[in-house]
Amino acid sequence: MAPPEGTRANTWCQTPSLPTDNAMEGGAQQSSLWEPPEQDGGPGERDGGEGPPEVKRSQPLFIHGSSRQLPQEEPRASSLPSIPNPFPELCSPSNSPILSSPALGQGPPREGTSHVVKVFGEDGACRSLEASAATTARQLCETLVRRTRALHDHSWALVELHQHLALERCLEDHESVVEVQSSWAPGADSRFVFRKNFAKYELFKSNASLFPEVMVSSCLEANKSMAHSELIQNFLNSGSCPEVQGFLQLREAGRKVWKRFHFSLRRSGLYYSTKGTSKDPRHLQYFADLTESNIYYVTQGKKLYGTPTEFGFCIKPHKARSGVKGLKLLCSEDEQSRSCWMAAFRLFKYGMQLYRNYQQAQARLSQPPWIGPTPLRSVSDNALVAMDFSGCTGRVIENPSEVLTAALEEAQAWRKKTTHRYSLPTACHSSPLSAAIHCTQPWFHGRISREDTQQLIGRQGLVDGVFLVRESQRNPKGFVLSLCHLQRIKHYLILPSEEEGRLYFTMDDGQTRFADLIQLVEFHQINRGILPCKLRHYCTCVAL
Repeated sequence: MAPPEGTRANTWCQTPSLPTDNAMEGGAQQSSLWEPPEQDGGPGERDGGEGPPEVKRSQPLFIHGSSRQLPQEEPRASSLPSIPNPFPELCSPSNSPILSSPALGQGPPREGTSHVVKVFGEDGACRSLEASAATTARQLCETLVRRTRALHDHSWALVELHQHLALERCLEDHESVVEVQSSWAPGADSRFVFRKNFAKYELFKSNASLFPEVMVSSCLEANKSMAHSELIQNFLNSGSCPEVQGFLQLREAGRKVWKRFHFSLRRSGLYYSTKGTSKDPRHLQYFADLTESNIYYVTQGKKLYGTPTEFGFCIKPHKARSGVKGLKLLCSEDEQSRSCWMAAFRLFKYGMQLYRNYQQAQARLSQPPWIGPTPLRSVSDNALVAMDFSGCTGRVIENPSEVLTAALEEAQAWRKKTTHRYSLPTACHSSPLSAAIHCTQPWFHGRISREDTQQLIGRQGLVDGVFLVRESQRNPKGFVLSLCHLQRIKHYLILPSEEEGRLYFTMDDGQTRFADLIQLVEFHQINRGILPCKLRHYCTCVAL
């Protein structure tokens, strides 16, 4: 596939005499650039053309500002014979003691220098982008949204994926993409993935409840009766974070044995008690530092690490660059507990910066994203209010009981309207175009299996209202609405039916009928109907 406009696909050329099998694999060495050999005025020239001819080869040029070859070593490097190098690991740009520091690997990126960043889609397609050292994850996501012409919202995210370790995490909006890429180990199967993450800012939404009371109620006396929204508001006002505690399964270092300990997360770090739930300093063992680590989801915990449950996560120190050594593997009892630990870790590490990212994302939604056709806008619960148009002028219904009554009356009117529509003398509803118009919608995923559906919704965020529509595997003519509610995925069968030669779709044995799947989805985006919650966010995959 041809590289997109504005990228630098030919930024490097391979050195003929140095084996570089793993130099550019997996995007791990994209911070290293290869320059062509100099033609005039090279370091090997002699005055008057005297002396033996010099062998001119391309030399790796590392982007680190403080990493450069010494002048006295250049003639020696350019006078080497062109023979295969028996020690390629000693001469690769990332491991060379001259070109980079052994402790920092590739070293911090230099400002003002362009870097090639490869981003993958969920379908495996790749796109190369040119980025500076100051390019943030949010800026890169906005660039990809414009190029793919996707719906502009703050749920798009850049995910750091380590496939060989089965670890992934969502980059924060303010993080430098080049800096994260430069921390990857040479030859590691690591990449960036561009996809939706609806759970990214659920921490600051009023209807969210990520912190169970049992995990924060006994930490501080002042926080005993605080709800989730009050805890977040207290953090925003005073900057103080509640102590999060609970039981977790811990894998012992160098062994495959898992043991249950009581953990406490504080601003100073993560601790676990060696004696039950005791918080005595004599029994607390320091486990991990927040500032020098990142927290990751474990995607294949049972297969790779033998986790007791599927809800594993990992604390990866910055110095642990490759392999399982140095990883701190943990496992919770359920998804709610894991989400609580992950959200608390982010909140404790980034503090107010996390909330500023959320505010900036909200502010960007009110601005026109780009010049061109106006994209479709998603339906938000905060933008919908109950209205009464029975009088001369409309009014907002504020009484909850009256709102429920109005919703029931609207549902009855919808059924009567649909029945009347079917009785009209027209055959447009049974046409092949009307029956297949849902295939053009972003929420329709065709013949995707139940397992793949649950993985896709899980990757894009276990938030109430996340959904997609797919074809049924058991019923050849039916469809399935897969919906996330309370961090669990439920599946609802949609059956087609014909009455008097007219086709309609239903989920409740014909009590509520819809002319097509688009009408069914739009109805449940406004009305809950038989579902446990309204349809809020649809899962979608874009082609890069």
